[in-house]
Amino acid sequence: MSVRDRVLTALSTVRDPELDEPVTTLGFVASCEVSAGGHAEVHLRLPTYFCAPNFAFLMVADAYDAVSTVDGVGRVDVVLDEHFAADAINEGVAARAGFARAFAGEAVGELDALRADFLRKAVLAGTDQVCRPLLGAGLSASDIATMTIADVAPTAALDRLRHRRAELGLPAGDDDPLLLDPGTGAAVPVEAVPLHLRRARTTRTSLDANTGICRGMLQVRYATAGAGEEER
Repeated sequence: MSVRDRVLTALSTVRDPELDEPVTTLGFVASCEVSAGGHAEVHLRLPTYFCAPNFAFLMVADAYDAVSTVDGVGRVDVVLDEHFAADAINEGVAARAGFARAFAGEAVGELDALRADFLRKAVLAGTDQVCRPLLGAGLSASDIATMTIADVAPTAALDRLRHRRAELGLPAGDDDPLLLDPGTGAAVPVEAVPLHLRRARTTRTSLDANTGICRGMLQVRYATAGAGEEER
């Protein structure tokens, strides 16, 4: 595998925090080049000129961190193009300054709480991905309420849910409950399961709709595939 391929693999671990999808599959990586001397230069693009700067900062910073770990890369430049806050974001990430310093006088703090909020939504959406097929197979909400993670057949959706829970610091082992409140980490009581599953379904529907809108806007704006996007 070439260094460029390894860089693209690293970028595939970077997600849009709101959509919970990799920046590569979303088409957000405009270009990715690595010189013979190990200088990696990545350009990111977003669906609109006015995408939220806090979301954009997280993606640029995460991309920088991911590419920096790749063997064979000695220097990293991650550049956000054609965005109203691109200068502040690019300079802040390059200086490892953090969001609050990059937007001094405008930001009230770092983005850890925002990241956690989106992870909780990802856990809910992932819960729907795992549980909706179980309901379709005839299980009741009461049945699901007593299940552990190990009671579910292994799937990509279950693996994704485990990872999101672990990122949030929630229990994600085989013996842990399948249904957890993503805010508290507590098991969902039987009487609350129907409402919990409705919240999960609504959250997933919202994420899917926003993802579709962003894909469409990006295609209209650029009309070209992103680096790594064609490898989905």
